Amino acid sequence: MQYQRHEQPGCGGCILIVLLFSLLTGGFSGLFNFLGFLLYSGIIGVLLFAGIFWGFSYWIQKKVSTYEASQTESHNRFVWLLVQILINIAKIDGVVSKEEITTIQRFFQQNLRYDQTKMYWVKDLIKEAVSTTQSMEGLLREFRDTFAYEPRLILLELIYQVLYTKSQVPEAELKIARDIADYLQIKDYDKRTIEAKFKYGQQQQTSSRQSAADRYYAVLGLKPGADAATIKKAHRKLSMKYHPDKVQHLGEEFRLVAEEKMKEINAAYDFFKKG
Repeated sequence: MQYQRHEQPGCGGCILIVLLFSLLTGGFSGLFNFLGFLLYSGIIGVLLFAGIFWGFSYWIQKKVSTYEASQTESHNRFVWLLVQILINIAKIDGVVSKEEITTIQRFFQQNLRYDQTKMYWVKDLIKEAVSTTQSMEGLLREFRDTFAYEPRLILLELIYQVLYTKSQVPEAELKIARDIADYLQIKDYDKRTIEAKFKYGQQQQTSSRQSAADRYYAVLGLKPGADAATIKKAHRKLSMKYHPDKVQHLGEEFRLVAEEKMKEINAAYDFFKKG
């Protein structure tokens, strides 16, 4: 199963709207008399509710379809695969809980700054992912065959972001993230850089004894005590990989993810350069 755009909604409820319009304008006297009977029986209330519900659903579908059409195929496919992979991780224990779905939705809303229209789209993608039986291997193969190395780094970064929204990340889920990195052929240095940054960030919330230097070493993927030449080399290497221009085809939100990563990398380099 591959990503398919949502089609523009049809007009299956147009007949209902015509009936309601006829009632409000006084046309079709026979229809009006019939609806008068329904009014006494309470059915008109049901019809009105159905019309309002259909109208709202149509409006949402129209906005989602319009938004999808405004994005590149690379962007839509990237988000679809991201959602599928995140839901697949949630399925590790056999059940996708309401809390796990809420966590994924909150991630898109807060970390990627999705507005309401985009969230309607994401919720549709989540619903689809929960009801399908896509294998993790198949999803990762499609991702690896579709996207270059830099988008794969962004995907892994996003996976760790979602995992570390929890106060304690289960070891089984961390293992899945590492296996994903291996399947996507992420280099060992890059894997260490991403995981160390998030792992240290979580430790920093529970211990004030950790120094800023420890965190910046983790951001650069280095062991404490690395010399100036090694720090400079690490900064240059990461700057090339996470340059926003390399992922701009994925969409504005993922370019911003790369920009935030670049800010972290530059802050780490400036810390050691000044120190």
